[in-house]
Amino acid sequence: MSSSTGVVALKGITKAFPGVVANDNISLDIHSGQVHCLLGENGAGKSTLISILAGLQLPDAGTIEIDGTPVVIGSPKTAVKHGIGVVHQHSTLVPSLTVLENLMLGETGLRLQEKRARARLEELSGLLGASIDPRLLASDLGLGQQQQVEIAKAMWAGSRLLILDEPTSMLTPSAIENLAESIDRLKHQGLAVVFITHKLREAHQMGDCVTVLRSGRKVGFLSPEQMSGFTEEQAQAEILRAMFGDDLSAAGGLDEAADLAGASEATREVAAIDIDEHPVILELDGVTSSGRTMDVMVHDVSLQLHQGEILGVAGIDGHGQTGLAEVVAGQRAATQGAVRFDGADITKLGVRERQELGARYVTDDRLHEGTVGNLSVALNLVLKRIGKPPFWRFGQINRSAVNAEARRLIDQYTIRTPSPATRAAALSGGNIQKILLARELGDGARVLVVNKPTYGLDLKTVRLVHELLRSFAARGGAVLLISTEMDEIVELSHRVSVISKGRIVGHVDNNGSGTAEKVGQLMIGGGNDD
Repeated sequence: MSSSTGVVALKGITKAFPGVVANDNISLDIHSGQVHCLLGENGAGKSTLISILAGLQLPDAGTIEIDGTPVVIGSPKTAVKHGIGVVHQHSTLVPSLTVLENLMLGETGLRLQEKRARARLEELSGLLGASIDPRLLASDLGLGQQQQVEIAKAMWAGSRLLILDEPTSMLTPSAIENLAESIDRLKHQGLAVVFITHKLREAHQMGDCVTVLRSGRKVGFLSPEQMSGFTEEQAQAEILRAMFGDDLSAAGGLDEAADLAGASEATREVAAIDIDEHPVILELDGVTSSGRTMDVMVHDVSLQLHQGEILGVAGIDGHGQTGLAEVVAGQRAATQGAVRFDGADITKLGVRERQELGARYVTDDRLHEGTVGNLSVALNLVLKRIGKPPFWRFGQINRSAVNAEARRLIDQYTIRTPSPATRAAALSGGNIQKILLARELGDGARVLVVNKPTYGLDLKTVRLVHELLRSFAARGGAVLLISTEMDEIVELSHRVSVISKGRIVGHVDNNGSGTAEKVGQLMIGGGNDD
């Protein structure tokens, strides 16, 4: 197919929800043989636009055309019939089923169709440049392999448009390279690809054209001719101007915003501290955890976290990071080894006792574990202090004290909420993350464990989170930073420990020279990705 052939045209798409216009008269053309990058901050309208293309939402106004013919995409099944496949941020594979069983879900006469299915998988594997064993369980696949299977699943019935939603957010550097090669293969076969990302570097490297959304509107477009003529820095500057407009200074200017987006080869210089001169505040000595269904336990983990330090924990997602965080927080028991805080053994202490000592935990599951969505923003901000004065008096909530503290934290952490009484679940992901950080960083915090603290957040919120972590460490706090973002790990951490299959497989001093490469090699050598 020619790259000038239009596959899908969106014309004047508008979609409103109570209190917000998610998409406001958006028009764009998606062409075969091109990668169309879609960028914008949280709440810019990307997810709504994609859900309309995927048949999950109907627009209030506007039309969708395929090859010039207006169509109504009223369901995901209809989208598939039109050749539109979507790969979502989080895996939709059933862990207990094989690759082939996952791909054939929903089909009838499985035995009769198996031969045809194997042939189709072989065809797609060749197209993607991947080797996919149909007999493997989905739970045994590395994340890079899972991503390839998700793409094959999206293309199973025959696709002309493939939508990838933040596809690199949890992949290793090598898996990202493999994904880029697969996308390039698909593009040259004539497939149209919509690639949603927060990372400016990826937009320049993988995108043929770029559309930028802000506050539900299309505010910028870089054509294939512009993209091919721009240097990486020029493309980033244009994208950032469109994303932030007159508020670009709020992102710290072009250089800082591009750096936070992972767009610069150079990372920020980590504040130089002599680790040996700072006391150890948290120590894990040969810790092994209990496990849960589908969880990865930690095995014989030893590490030290010093006062004033940000210690990064890097690894392929799902290799024991949650187990490690919960052992430190007291949510999961250690069956062997010892956890020490200021030299005292706290292995047997529970969550509340560790909280009192100053050990705090910000989970990666913001909405379900970190907050109670149906409770107000105010109550979520003091959730772990309920029962204590001044928020609890004579057996009842002291609402005036709760609201006063909530208003203080809302102002201090710039939490965007209609009021302290608003349900937490009604807020954006970035503002929910601010609630968690505001709650955990105050009231005697000394050690903060954070799991994927900026996952899915826009540039300005990423910058705020990074500054909060730096500031906490600079005041003498200590941060155990668990992240799947290599740029974030290298930018913030004084040292990096690499976890694989629940074990620490190596440590890297972050001296700013080749740190990412060294960490990446440990991740590949110790893990099971590609």
